[in-house]
Formats: sequence, C-alpha cells, structure tokens
Amino acid sequence: MTVTPPPGFKIDETVPHQARVWNYYLGGKDYYEADRVFGEQILQAYPATRDVARHTRGFLTRAIGHLTSEVGIRQFLDIGTGLPTAGNTHEIAQGIAPESRIVYVDNDPLVLVHAQALLTSTPEGACAYLDADAREPERLLERAAETLDFGRPIALSILGVLGMVWDDEEARDILRRLLEPLAPGSYLVLEDGTNTVDAEAAEEAEKIRDEEGGYHYKLRTPEQIALFFDGLELLEPGVVSVSHWRPEENPWGLPAEVDAYCGVALKK
Repeated sequence: MTVTPPPGFKIDETVPHQARVWNYYLGGKDYYEADRVFGEQILQAYPATRDVARHTRGFLTRAIGHLTSEVGIRQFLDIGTGLPTAGNTHEIAQGIAPESRIVYVDNDPLVLVHAQALLTSTPEGACAYLDADAREPERLLERAAETLDFGRPIALSILGVLGMVWDDEEARDILRRLLEPLAPGSYLVLEDGTNTVDAEAAEEAEKIRDEEGGYHYKLRTPEQIALFFDGLELLEPGVVSVSHWRPEENPWGLPAEVDAYCGVALKK
C-alpha cells in the first residue's frame, strides 16, 4: 500500500502546524523553526504542556499494552493519529502480538505525507492508513472494514480529537456512531484536554493557540469527558488525568496530574 499527498499540496514551513508542534513536544524530528518558536510560546505560557504530551503518550502505551496483553484485543482503530513518533499503536500492539491489525485515521494532509512511516506492519499482522474525517463516521468505518473484521472486538483509540469538535452534542454523536458498529467486547480508549489542573495557564495557552496557531481546541471538564463513556463499562481507575491511569510503579508514588483526562471502557 502506498500513500501520496493530495494534488497541489505544499508544506508551508513558515506557519506553525498543530501536528508538528505536538511532534516537537514529544521530542520528534518532524517540525520546522516556526513550529519550535510557536511551541516555545505555548510552553512559556503553560510549561506543563510538554508533560501533557508525554503523559498522554504514556497513557496510550499503557492502555494499548493492557488491551493487547491482558484482554487479548488484536484489532485497533486509531483515530487522530498525528505525526509518527516513538511508541505508535502498531509498535506497541505488534510488539506483544505480531498478528495484530491496526488502522490509523487522520484527515491532515501533512500526516498523510508522513503516513508511509506508519505502514510497516509485521508479516503476521496488518497496518493501514486512512485519510478520513471523524465527522464522517460511516464512511470512515466502511473503509476501515477493508482491514479490520467488525465481527470481532476492536479497540477504538481517539486521543485529543473530540476537543476539535466544539459542540458537545455533536461530539457525543460522532463517538456514538463510531462505537455503534463495533462488536461486543470492543473497547474505547479516549483522552481530551481539560483546564482543571492549572486553569489560568491553560486559558493563556488556549488564547495563544487561537491567535497565533490558527486552530481552536475546546477544553472540557473531567465531568464532561466522563459523559463520553455513558453506556460503557469503565475500567479502573475510571476517568482520571492521563498521568494517573495505571502508571508504572516507582519509588516516588503517583506523578503530578496534568490537564488531559482519559479513560478506557468496555462495550458489552
């Protein structure tokens, strides 16, 4: 399988880009000077932003690892994958179970350009990339069915995506339509940003994103994020900061909370 950028697509290195800035926070290499400068502006306003990025990636690693090794999930639908960095879903899952099948979804042309890096499955499994929009769930799922068996459980991973949908009802409807066709025994892995831990800094960072970055992201309360799991069976410890979802044991106890909340839940 090969992917090519859309006709006429050209990267503007002078304008900061959300996916590249996040890549910078995670210590990746796929960013330009404009992304670094913008990222540093955000960090000055809200120094914990890098911790949010790193703990979110840590949550993904632990959640996918648990579902693969402890639950036996072998199919993963990762929506809003972003630019490839270390610890992608297929690397985690196939590192435990090489036969795992993964479909990545993003609607960003820049991510599409880099998608080749994601299409490196083990021989036993499969790894595909879809250029699709979560706001069109039925079309997205139809294409994902070319790689995944919807008669068997699937882990739906949707991290940092629903904050791009400002209307709460619309966000819940999108999620409902994504979950509805999944077989019983499937799981939802979800994370989104909050302004609970450091509201003032989060608000300042949001203002910079709006004015300088050109994109808008709705920060929801933990209680609002918990509503996304209605009708599902939440795994322990429930809806918590990403840094508190089953963290690795260490001599220093729980890491500090960060402004991103998450959960993992079973569809019965």
